[in-house]
Amino acid sequence: MSVRIHTLSNGFRIVTESMPGLKSATVGIWVGAGGRHEGASENGIAHFLEHMAFKGTPTRSALRIAEEIEDVGGYINAYTSREMTAYYARCLSVDVPRALSVISDIVLNPLFSQEDIETERHVILQEIGQTNDTPDDIIFDWLHEVTYPGQAFGRTILGPEEKVASFTADDFRRFVARHYGPDRMILSAAGGVDHDSIVAEAEKVFGDLTPVGSFKAEGARFLVGERREEKDLEQAHFALNLEAPSYRDPAVYAAQVWSTAMGGGMSSRLFQKIREERGLCYSIHAQSSAYDDTGHVTIYAGTSAAEIGELAELTVAELKRAAGDMSDAEVARARAQLSAGMLMGLESPSSRAERNARMLSVWNRVPDLDETVRKVEAVTTADVRDTAAQMLKAPVALAVYGPVSLAPSLAALRSEMAA
Repeated sequence: MSVRIHTLSNGFRIVTESMPGLKSATVGIWVGAGGRHEGASENGIAHFLEHMAFKGTPTRSALRIAEEIEDVGGYINAYTSREMTAYYARCLSVDVPRALSVISDIVLNPLFSQEDIETERHVILQEIGQTNDTPDDIIFDWLHEVTYPGQAFGRTILGPEEKVASFTADDFRRFVARHYGPDRMILSAAGGVDHDSIVAEAEKVFGDLTPVGSFKAEGARFLVGERREEKDLEQAHFALNLEAPSYRDPAVYAAQVWSTAMGGGMSSRLFQKIREERGLCYSIHAQSSAYDDTGHVTIYAGTSAAEIGELAELTVAELKRAAGDMSDAEVARARAQLSAGMLMGLESPSSRAERNARMLSVWNRVPDLDETVRKVEAVTTADVRDTAAQMLKAPVALAVYGPVSLAPSLAALRSEMAA
């Protein structure tokens, strides 16, 4: 497999990875415009704009956009994250030119007709309503908000209903003009692809675009915060954030190994102690998330109203215990889980295209997979114990939802962690 990178004179970057033997490919455009690039009055516009891209262009209707990919058995989709928006298609290798034509058209030439805006506004309001009705979705939005309160990074991707209800075509055009420049875009393709052909097509489509310049997003600051929402639900939902390294910090690998050992699988400490030994929940997990200038480890579980206090106390007890007795075997297992999970997850062209775009946006290069695996494998038991000790001193945020009257307060949990 080979990764090749080319940059046009206007800053537009192209990264391809040929995967010999594959007859399929993924091609997409990743734009450096996500939730954290929105102003307070724009919260939700990046996601709304993602939806509008599929509503039609001067040469393709919304139906034609879908048909042109699905007529050849392909798949087209998009997503908005806090740091990027992506538009991509999966298809057979022979149909890559078609997929690239469709993707570039919807990114560069959305119509923003009033009728389509009103239709999609209603769709997004339904999406917000569905999220609000799903406890194990909404609690993560709340947790993020109290972790980064009053900050662009802490606001929801979907945005509040009142903002979504107010966006106009001019709002979309202003956001596009500020962020959707060639110097803020990456075309990434992987699978059965030809680098030179994709570069030639990209030059024709994107080569004459004018750069928009860099945009400095507001820095993220992890703060201590708590949200408690009492509601008559079947389960009490518990979500805890602990500050962790950004992806630019070399300590990020130790944090990932630690979070995997704590709650990354059925053999993890939290799963074994809280589910297998005590039977307090169906599932409990920990996940490490890293961003440009911040990071966090999230621990989540659902349990009964009567047992949420015990679950929280056991969670803190395991966090404390790990700082002193995390074993070599646990660390080796976590390293193996991380490395194998990454390698197995990158066997599809979609995951390769996404990784390459992400790495290029962060490092302006694509680190070899072996380089990343070596960094994971270099994490020692001492590193993980140090990480565990640091986590006990780091800022913490808490969200609980449901019948949570017996849930301990954030102050109580922090006091116990410091004891």
